[in-house]
Amino acid sequence: MVTAASTLVRGVLEEYGALARTALRAYLRPPEPRNEIYDLVSDYPQRGGRSLRASMCIASARAFGAPVEDAVNSAVALELMHNAFLIHDDVEDESEERRGRPTMHKIHGVPIAINVGDALTVLSLRPLIQNRARLGPRIAMRVLEETERMARETVEGQAIELSWRHDNAVDLGEADYLRMILKKTCWYTTIYPCRVGALIGTRDGVELDRYLRFGFFLGAAFQIQDDLLNLLGDETLYGKELNGDIWEGKRTIMLIRLFGVCEPEERLELRRIFGLERGQRTRENVRWVRELMEHYGCTEYTRDLAHGLAGAAMHEFGLAFPGVPDSRDKRFLEALATWVIERA
Repeated sequence: MVTAASTLVRGVLEEYGALARTALRAYLRPPEPRNEIYDLVSDYPQRGGRSLRASMCIASARAFGAPVEDAVNSAVALELMHNAFLIHDDVEDESEERRGRPTMHKIHGVPIAINVGDALTVLSLRPLIQNRARLGPRIAMRVLEETERMARETVEGQAIELSWRHDNAVDLGEADYLRMILKKTCWYTTIYPCRVGALIGTRDGVELDRYLRFGFFLGAAFQIQDDLLNLLGDETLYGKELNGDIWEGKRTIMLIRLFGVCEPEERLELRRIFGLERGQRTRENVRWVRELMEHYGCTEYTRDLAHGLAGAAMHEFGLAFPGVPDSRDKRFLEALATWVIERA
């Protein structure tokens, strides 16, 4: 069922996403060497995507009264960095598909993909530097400080997840998973856009830590729903490899739950399967894991958790934006808690 909240979110994502993509193209104009770098940096950004992070950044700034132009540079920088993260994540995860097409490293090889990701990271600095002209040096520096923290939190979260797979960790709990996605997903997907938008909109006139809890609950619900879609999504809409998390050995909440509730002999087999390299796992392995997750109700458990986190995000929204006048942008931010669960 499509709700009014989801309709609002889709409309704002389309509008602000288009603004961000238009501004982003100015940073992707290909100087030399074109073939080696600059023709390639446009690949992932041009594949589409919802522009959730850019839209949240713009909407948060506008909710506090700032014009769109004040937030666009920061939104573009986040989009560039997001695409850099995606390229590097795809290499690290050995992913095969991104936004309906083969991943960068599958097309061009790992060395080129890593360099293109590095180039996008460097390009993300330019709009942050250009904030000086629009926002003044003090606010531009505050945005840069927030960006540095977000990037640091993100790579720390990625390090945690990679270490779990490297060490074949099986003794994990829900709290471990939530700590990991707080860093890896929530900081750059939901916490940072709200903080930077509010920073720009109020000219550093609000305590930014008030957005931590709202951003955490919203981002956690978003990531857990994404994990569910990786197993249960419509292949024509999802845009990534279905069952890819199992192939890649990711410790999703479904897998962590499964390790905790299955029989000892099943746990031993799970440990063996997830100790293999991706290329050593078979379709039969993936099918068996899927069936075991269904048998023990892991997907239903995870769905309930995502709904609970989204409900907590709705509660925290009121605490994060007290006294902010009603506007389309404010309603959009509030409606995201419903949209993250309803999206396909």
